[in-house]
Amino acid sequence: MSGPTLTHIDSAGEARMVDVGDKAETVRIAVAEGFVRMKPETLTLIREGIAKKGDVIATARLAGIMAAKQTSSLIPLCHPLMLTKVSVDITPDDALPGLRVEAMAKLTGRTGVEMEALTAVSVACLTIYDMAKAADREMEICGVRLVSKSGGRSGDYHRGGEMR
Repeated sequence: MSGPTLTHIDSAGEARMVDVGDKAETVRIAVAEGFVRMKPETLTLIREGIAKKGDVIATARLAGIMAAKQTSSLIPLCHPLMLTKVSVDITPDDALPGLRVEAMAKLTGRTGVEMEALTAVSVACLTIYDMAKAADREMEICGVRLVSKSGGRSGDYHRGGEMR
């Protein structure tokens, strides 16, 4: 079989942690996104800051940042990383209706930060759901995906080939 291979599987088909010791340290940045679709009235509760559990957006932002820092504890073969920056932006979107979540993770190191950005988005979305579920159990978490990544031997990636 030729073509791309799975880096976390050895020649015997066993899961393994990749040795990144010989890789060069470079600045690595990853951006991920996702969204939570909800009823318009739920979005209004969140936007006005009157959800029963408190400030949904601030809490979800903090949860996402905290989650990025814990990625290696959650995903078995991820390396523990010394992140230099994590940001989580949450934007109301009437067209969904719902909240758009974007996370960026950054470091200077030997391995990428895609999983940290994806974990930040996922946990921020889950936190939004948890904090607003009393008002809307039909919310949907959708579209969690990598948007872009830079740095490292494999080069840059931008979803759809667009520069972002």
